[in-house]
Amino acid sequence: MSNKLNRRGFIKASTMIGGGILLSFRANDSLAATLPAEVTFNSYLSISPDNIITIFAPNPEVGQNIKTAFPMIVAEELDADWKNVKIVQAHLDTKKFNRQATAGSGAMQHSWDRLRKAGATARQMLMEAAAKRWNVAPHTVTTDNGWVWHKESGRKLNYGELATEAAALPVPTEVKFKEKKDYKLVGKPIHNVDNADIITGKPIYGLDIYREGMLLAMIERPPFGTKIKSAEIAEAKAMPGIVEVIVFKNKVAVLGKSTWQVMNARKALKVTYEPDEAVESTTDHDRIMKQLLEKSDVKPSRKDGDIEAVLKTAPKIIAREYQAPFLSHACMEPMNFFAHVKQDGVELVGPAQLPEDTRKNVAKLLGVDIEKVTLEMTRMGGGFGRRQRSDYSMEAAELSSLVKAPVKLMWTREDDMRGGQYRPAMRYRFEAGLDEKGNWIGYRMRGVGVNSGNSTRPDHFPAGAVPHFLVDSVDHKSPVTVSPWRAPSENFLGFAEQSFFDEIATAAKRDPIEYRLEYLDKAQKTPVGAVKYDIERMKGVIKLVAEKSNWGKKKGVFQGFSAYFSHGSYIAQVAEIEKSKGRIVLKKIIAAVDCGVVVNLSGAYQQVKGGILDGIGHAMYGEVTLQNGVPDQKNFDTYRLIRMNEIFDVDVHFVDSAINPTGLGEPALPPAAAAFANAFFKATGKRLYNQPFVKEEAMKGVKFGKN
Repeated sequence: MSNKLNRRGFIKASTMIGGGILLSFRANDSLAATLPAEVTFNSYLSISPDNIITIFAPNPEVGQNIKTAFPMIVAEELDADWKNVKIVQAHLDTKKFNRQATAGSGAMQHSWDRLRKAGATARQMLMEAAAKRWNVAPHTVTTDNGWVWHKESGRKLNYGELATEAAALPVPTEVKFKEKKDYKLVGKPIHNVDNADIITGKPIYGLDIYREGMLLAMIERPPFGTKIKSAEIAEAKAMPGIVEVIVFKNKVAVLGKSTWQVMNARKALKVTYEPDEAVESTTDHDRIMKQLLEKSDVKPSRKDGDIEAVLKTAPKIIAREYQAPFLSHACMEPMNFFAHVKQDGVELVGPAQLPEDTRKNVAKLLGVDIEKVTLEMTRMGGGFGRRQRSDYSMEAAELSSLVKAPVKLMWTREDDMRGGQYRPAMRYRFEAGLDEKGNWIGYRMRGVGVNSGNSTRPDHFPAGAVPHFLVDSVDHKSPVTVSPWRAPSENFLGFAEQSFFDEIATAAKRDPIEYRLEYLDKAQKTPVGAVKYDIERMKGVIKLVAEKSNWGKKKGVFQGFSAYFSHGSYIAQVAEIEKSKGRIVLKKIIAAVDCGVVVNLSGAYQQVKGGILDGIGHAMYGEVTLQNGVPDQKNFDTYRLIRMNEIFDVDVHFVDSAINPTGLGEPALPPAAAAFANAFFKATGKRLYNQPFVKEEAMKGVKFGKN
């Protein structure tokens, strides 16, 4: 495969210390010979004369293994020796990089071709340099594991020996990519490049940041929907080690010299609040969402046929409702950020999933030129969407500006759990009409949420497969702050709709997998309206999971099926439950995954397994409830997560695909809870409709787990 290269997008410089070659590439996927100031980069590689290849990883590392996977792609096309590759986390630099973000499972999709171009371009230039030195035709040289070879004479040179000469050559206008069958690194299990450092405590997280003279800060924040009525700060300000106490923007900040001193001083604050807008409780949200399900005159997100007529006349109607609470992101590393606002600029250091947004928001807050704001990214102790928000970094910057000193802002676990930015609370109503033969003829779904925006995905299956179809959504605006939570909206929608589809198949007296495949065939052969999902990819993972799980053929095993599409990827899952000594035991979840080309088999497996465990754990136990604007859950003693003795096996199978990689950090989570719930129904005859499952009537008396 070849790829045309535009010279205006490529930077080649040979002025590095000691010579060598630097290759960088733009977001527009074109390459050109120009100066660094004239282009915007996304990622780049360098080759030093001592044969070390350095790859700068521009995207934030939050555990998704991107710092390993990106260099693997470059090294693959470069035909490099992996042991000679060095990976460096880049700082935020919008002049050199593009889309330095961890969000929406989009990093790999966005960067795949550009990373390949960088490696392939360097490889071709190295071969041309060798051919020129040996005075042979370029087509007579090849590469292998970091060496350039001359086929006829057997001569060879390593990349470092050729780097400086290669830098002086014209940038090729056409490069050839490897074919998948020739991959040596891509598709193999490669250990995370930071594993050894993580085990030995070397990576710098935001909470590890230290600068001479910095102050430590903690903030007292109000209940949702309230404002400060009075704040007595004198006692806290007089305590040992406290430098300043500041009332600002409906918050009270305590700044001092040590964490312990600041924590104790904050406890001495006496702050009272009064309503500022609606002060809501969970009971209010439950009532409001039920009311919104009945709201009339809602504009459909998609409508095919005449669903109202079908639901009036269909011989069989299935109607169900599902509800989910707010969820905390529960990152192991609570929110934190360092900021130093100086006369000549602003230094920011910390964990951010969208560092460019953080930089922009801080610049706007302080009224400074964005070019005067620098941001250094640290490794993140969890994100899951929470660190897409800039609230905590803006707090740090504002405090630094007010006290004229460097500030490291720290949230305690309680701050993090009660400070908002939750997964929105949601409720869904589904209705399906079947004819007398069990044929699915009508489907209607409404999603409502608390600050969820659009809580539905109107073009998902069964769109195109069912002749009469309607999806709409309604949102309630609330003072409770929310933010994206792993697979936004779809994290609960996947459970709700996949559970409902299982009920439809049961009502039709059909096998759930056969029934799904039948209606995918209908969408393929006689579609109703637009079909915006890949039917063949969906059918592929369903058939693969049926094969790998030995669907319907295991004695003493209760199986539940689900299949879902999100972030460009298709995943089907089968959960297996067994009864052991009166317990319901989730033994295994088998997953079939189509995410295009799998770059790092090890990292891909961990992302799928992590998503499934996360999905089951939060569905089983997770919730944030509120009383008069105050969250009830404060720490992990009241915010329950899945425990080690409840962990089950996860068996992952990837479709052998040649299409470009699609998302993987999020797609495994949405269908997991439904696979479990559908298996639970097989084992008990009871359905689960609301999360957390442990509060469901169907779970009473059920002993869950291995021990």
